[in-house]
Amino acid sequence: MKYLILIYSNPATRKLWEQFSDADQARGLQVYHELTKELAESGELLATESLDDPALTTNVRVEGGATLTSDGPFAEAKELLAGFYLVDCASRERATQIAARVPEAAFG
Repeated sequence: MKYLILIYSNPATRKLWEQFSDADQARGLQVYHELTKELAESGELLATESLDDPALTTNVRVEGGATLTSDGPFAEAKELLAGFYLVDCASRERATQIAARVPEAAFG
């Protein structure tokens, strides 16, 4: 069964990340690389991506046949979608195990 594991961040965790040394950031990214490699080798990984800061995004919509763009989207929520894993695994329990290994899961 396919599961979409969403990775959320917020301004506080982003600021904390930016304060890490280059070495600490490299160690943090290594967790993702190891998880991604493991899921690819097991055949469970379908896709994974990190997403840019929402301040860099564009909202596209079509109204009356015209394509309109605007900065955004800007969510009311304080959390932002930072990335995802799309996995195909045997059970909900396995998907939960995978999601628990994403570092942001420790922040709620």
